[in-house]
Amino acid sequence: MSRVGGAQVAQERAGWVRVPVGDGAVRWATRGKCLRVLVVVHNVTSATRLLDVLPLFDGDLRIQLLATCPESSAFSAGTADLLAGTGVPVLPWEQAVETPVDLAVSASFGGQLELLRGKLTILSHGVGYTKRLATPDTRSGSGGDVAPVFGQAPQWVLANGVPIADALVLSHPEQCDRLRAACPEAAPTAVLAGDPCFDRVLAARPYRERFRRALGIRAGQRLIVLNSTWNPESFFGDGGAGGADLLPALLPRLAREFPVDEYRFAAVLHPNIWHGHGPGQVRAWLDRARRCGLVLIDPLEGWRQALVAADAVVGDHGSVTFYAAALGTPVLLAAAPLHELDPGAPVSDFMREAPRLNPGAPLREQIDRLIEHHRPLPGPAEYTTSVPGEAAVRLRTLFYSMMGAAEPEWPASLDPLPLPGHEPLSVTAPLHVLTRVPRPGEVVVTRWAGSPPTAECGGGEVHIAVHEDTRDVDQLELADVIFRDGLPDDPRFGSPAIWTEEVLRRHPGCALAAFTVGPAECVVRLRGGEPLRLLSSPEAAVDPAAGASALHALLGAGEAGVDVTATRLANLLADGGFAVRVGARRVRVRVAGLHPG
Repeated sequence: MSRVGGAQVAQERAGWVRVPVGDGAVRWATRGKCLRVLVVVHNVTSATRLLDVLPLFDGDLRIQLLATCPESSAFSAGTADLLAGTGVPVLPWEQAVETPVDLAVSASFGGQLELLRGKLTILSHGVGYTKRLATPDTRSGSGGDVAPVFGQAPQWVLANGVPIADALVLSHPEQCDRLRAACPEAAPTAVLAGDPCFDRVLAARPYRERFRRALGIRAGQRLIVLNSTWNPESFFGDGGAGGADLLPALLPRLAREFPVDEYRFAAVLHPNIWHGHGPGQVRAWLDRARRCGLVLIDPLEGWRQALVAADAVVGDHGSVTFYAAALGTPVLLAAAPLHELDPGAPVSDFMREAPRLNPGAPLREQIDRLIEHHRPLPGPAEYTTSVPGEAAVRLRTLFYSMMGAAEPEWPASLDPLPLPGHEPLSVTAPLHVLTRVPRPGEVVVTRWAGSPPTAECGGGEVHIAVHEDTRDVDQLELADVIFRDGLPDDPRFGSPAIWTEEVLRRHPGCALAAFTVGPAECVVRLRGGEPLRLLSSPEAAVDPAAGASALHALLGAGEAGVDVTATRLANLLADGGFAVRVGARRVRVRVAGLHPG
């Protein structure tokens, strides 16, 4: 090789991995005789399925994991950071196709997978293969043509007339039947090995209440998951039927129609939305909804836990909606573009039968009716996997047989779903609080992160409660109750007693300040009074800020006069507290001095 040729090769190979594979690896690698398993990650979406199965190699000192990205996906953003986070050596694609491996595992098509030098297994990154998708090279589906079914049609599964994969993992025999009809040449590569993602979800169902508590769901609250796949005709898209853009009109109605103490909303968005538009942009789009209490679920780890925790899902034609239905969760379709689906796939049957959201009708009535009259459709549970709970065993057997190696002696298993971090209810939009006192010592409290429905306010009083961290800072001067949450020993606030005193001094129109110090306790101060503690049972607690609003209503703070307020407070202390009703829940709240005595 000439000096010029050698320099060119060296320049092209700059950035190539040298250990545990590559030039000089024999010299530098500590364990150089390992079987090589290459994980091919097209984007964050496919990574979710690959991360499901990587634990099948845990503990085996004979295995060296490698990773690469073909950089063929339009949604490759975020992939490099994700791969770096795994700690697995990441090979540039040019090096990956020159490196002999014992097994390559992918969860998508695209890129020149046929160039890989080793046995190739391809898994689905959703509920089988259901969607039509134009291939990047042929632009099939443009100009009025019908796009081929991703993962089933010859355009996707063959290269030069030969199957790309040595093993195409499917979860149900009906997928094998559709593959045989769509591409007979690839049918011999089909392997029935279940659905590792759904198996992890099924195994997590006993921990549903923990997931709900992690999401800040209180007893009696309903968790509604808003789920969207990607593309313009999805729930989140702006090109639905007739060019409709549903979400901008829907989100403000969630705040107006659903009391925050009775309903909680969480958004599960496809990774292609997050990494196509950018996580910062997604958060900015949903900022107002988040300030009204919407939780944004992590697209990589948290969505399965949210599904297990959900009382209902409002979704579209994506896999997550189908998984929810397979769990028996009530599903309401906000978008269902049937032309994007394989008409022979079970998901198409489900989309035709499942109830549809009526954007012009009251939303709360639709959600309540959906939950109360729910009868699961049999299709999703039947067709998601024909071998529930068996994916770990079947996949590990497949992987090791393809490598020609004996399986480890320990049982094959998948990682349990991790417990998410705690997401307490955080509503920083101004709250309109409707209170009714049906009998002495009891308050009915209903709070909305928007103007309350007019019909609701006939027999009660409305006041405004505002979180100190609100972006609607002008509302602090109109607030009857100002509240916040934090640790009682946080030096930034001095103490709950100091903070409540400062708030009342800074905002002369405020009648009551409340500092929440835990899920069942807050410190409150009335104007001109001493700090008090409001406590309830942690197992049946309402939001302490709702208890503070109830106390405001009972005392008539700001209206009754100092003497009357003091008398009413003395009565509450003598009675040991008061009762708060939120929705169907009735919780006893105890009033106590901040310090003993």
